Amino acid sequence: MNKPDWPIRWDLLLRYRLIEIVALWEGRLTTNHLQLAFGIGRQQASRDINAYLSEYAPDNLIYDRQLKGYKPNQGFSPKFTRGIADEYLQILNTQQDLINTFESLAPETRLTETITPPVRDLRPNVLAPITQAARESKRIEICYSSLRNPDPEYRVIQPHTVVFNGQRWHVRAFCEKNARYSDFVLSRISDEPDISLPGDNGADKDEAWQTRVTLKIQPDPRLSKSQRQLIERDYGMEKGKLVIETRGALVPYILQNLRIENEFPDTPPEVQQISLVNRNSVKQWLFDASEKSTSALSA
Repeated sequence: MNKPDWPIRWDLLLRYRLIEIVALWEGRLTTNHLQLAFGIGRQQASRDINAYLSEYAPDNLIYDRQLKGYKPNQGFSPKFTRGIADEYLQILNTQQDLINTFESLAPETRLTETITPPVRDLRPNVLAPITQAARESKRIEICYSSLRNPDPEYRVIQPHTVVFNGQRWHVRAFCEKNARYSDFVLSRISDEPDISLPGDNGADKDEAWQTRVTLKIQPDPRLSKSQRQLIERDYGMEKGKLVIETRGALVPYILQNLRIENEFPDTPPEVQQISLVNRNSVKQWLFDASEKSTSALSA
């Protein structure tokens, strides 16, 4: 994705993204798509399409009189999206807001379905002070429970980033009690946090957050050659490897989502399917690497 010059208004960004997604994956874009999706008039929708073409991507779309709409040019190059199917499928799956904008798609004929994790107890009066403290580099006092310490206790933390790990939300923060950065599950904060004085333990001092880590994933070597080739296609591997760049603090969550945080020799390869190649070089970031684990379990 080639990003245009910023800043750009958020509402326009969303419209330009929809223009690219609909044109690329449906093959036909009309002003009606924008009208239904954003509640705007036909003239505004037409201006948005023209602005997209004149200011950012003059060669991306051409008007087809037979289709009575715009279609992607042969050299279509997305500017506001990545041009991947997931972007289209995610919009198709959002029945409540954008599903009615797509070609011949009525609510009773949904083409996709998504399994989502159960909603955890996340209250505005907990999240709002945390995000405010993160923006203002301030410390906050929270009442927190963990599996290791289930009885609520007060902690003073300095949050810097709210993270969704694929299953639930947590905040990355410096904990003054333990004198280290940890992950605090937002649903385990029982009272409204109190914002305190400014702190000096922001994201810039969080080594695990600032350290870039490369994960190298391969098909389980116990699989047959044809099975390994199938797994390579599943994950879009290049030269038999999937390379994931991430932060040290996020490594264990990624491996959990891939179900390779731990690999056991008695697990059938058809179940395991993939394997972490460079486990030794990233083991310091795993939850069980030391007693100083920064997971939400021990926070």
